Amino acid sequence: MSKPLIGVTTYLDQARWGVWDMPAALLPAQYPRLVQASGGHAAMLPPDEPSAAAAVVARLDGLVVAGGADVEPVRYGAEPDPRTGPPARARDTWELALVEAALAAGTPLLGICRGMQLLNVALGGTLVQHLDGHVEAVGVIGRHAVKPVPGTLYASLVPEPASVPTYHHQAVDRLGEGLAASAYAEDGTTEAIELAAPAWALGVQWHPEMGEDLRVMQGLIAAATGRPRPAHRDLATTAT
Repeated sequence: MSKPLIGVTTYLDQARWGVWDMPAALLPAQYPRLVQASGGHAAMLPPDEPSAAAAVVARLDGLVVAGGADVEPVRYGAEPDPRTGPPARARDTWELALVEAALAAGTPLLGICRGMQLLNVALGGTLVQHLDGHVEAVGVIGRHAVKPVPGTLYASLVPEPASVPTYHHQAVDRLGEGLAASAYAEDGTTEAIELAAPAWALGVQWHPEMGEDLRVMQGLIAAATGRPRPAHRDLATTAT
């Protein structure tokens, strides 16, 4: 059986490498490595026209919405807090379209950090724009414990309390339509959200790509492996 093709969204930022300094579609190598270590192939999905989202998702077996910049508060009807970071409007537009296309098609979806927040916003939820205690230091991944909610998809993957890699200053506030919380931090912060079966749509607030536990990504890969494969597939896969 061939490995499932998992699309992973990217940053779009100014970057330097070698003699070059120019706009670049970026993805930390830990994301494709996590996909590959869990049994899938990874394809980078830089921002594109939102009208293309359904056609792109149709060629994938699964979708990962990666971490990154704060979601622009206008997306959930809020005024920006002074501590909210600058918007990444091209990413917001593209990734919200991808999330909506994946949900419509029943494509397995994993949102990581910002990706979890976008899943919530896509379904009409709101965000806490700033909270303390979930960033150890600027540019330093910390760790804290999360506790699963029994009976949830997340708990079926990770049934015990676990220490997870964390780096975020925003979080889910009001849950979007159809979403349920499936893990919490010790301070009560919602750390995972999901849709009910038969959908496979899970968001985690932490960064599994920065740790060694493959179970969340393996869950996505297992769900993606069991889907019917489209006849036409021509997206290139990445290698690291």
